[in-house]
Amino acid sequence: MSAPLVWHIRGRELTITRPLVMGIVNVTPDSFSDGGRFLDHAAAVEHGLRLVDEGADILDVGGESTRPGSQPVLLDEELRRVVPVIEELARRTGVPVSVDTSKAEVARRSLAAGAGIVNDVTAATGDPEMPGVVRDAGAGVILMHMRGTPATMQQAPEYPEGVLTALDHFFQSRLQELPRLGIGPECAVLDPGIGFGKTAAHNWEILARLGELRRFGRPVCLGVSRKGLFGKLLDRPVDQRLAASLAVACATMAQGSAQILRVHDVAATRDAVRVFERIARPTDSGTMTP
Repeated sequence: MSAPLVWHIRGRELTITRPLVMGIVNVTPDSFSDGGRFLDHAAAVEHGLRLVDEGADILDVGGESTRPGSQPVLLDEELRRVVPVIEELARRTGVPVSVDTSKAEVARRSLAAGAGIVNDVTAATGDPEMPGVVRDAGAGVILMHMRGTPATMQQAPEYPEGVLTALDHFFQSRLQELPRLGIGPECAVLDPGIGFGKTAAHNWEILARLGELRRFGRPVCLGVSRKGLFGKLLDRPVDQRLAASLAVACATMAQGSAQILRVHDVAATRDAVRVFERIARPTDSGTMTP
């Protein structure tokens, strides 16, 4: 068995001995799955606390939808949505809190409020100040692959070189660039960006070959929860895609290809992780530690 991967988050070393469950807290009116349900700050905080009770290892708080076709949110509005929620969740929970943003000022203010991770769909390339914010805070950073922007990414995406080759070149380039920016590679997690500038065929190929990203020696964060590729395959609406989401989680656990599962349905995903780990380690007592 390979040694567990370690993720550095603001002076803390997070040793990943099993897949971690990252619970999604969307403080937005228009996210594809639960937009509007937690736009109220109190509702968002209570949702985050409930996800921790259900077993979330990390909370990911976002104030700007990145669904296909979505438009950017003004800086002040995004700050208003996320900073108070992050501040209270960081104060009331012991789990790391991530801010899902591509704006450096939102990341800076969120880190000051208690966040430890920046989850940036532009892989810290969209805002020139983002690398400095991550560096100065010693934050963990999730680098996601995406072509275009959320508003344009699904306009006939193509990868003449092959989608896995594109991912390989992209992550190699970003990891080589981090030290020059003053960010240790040990702070980075990779996200292949399922549904971000990719066709359904691209997404399924990435999932089938996700283990190829192990060569980078960094944890992989996988976000497929309730996504459109399941709707296209199964003809299921958003609220009937849990079984499909869990199937992918189990497949990636069998491959050992994803170390962080970013999901809406924390309790069910944590149950799947526990059962899978119990089968994989039949002599263990069945207890788990993050």
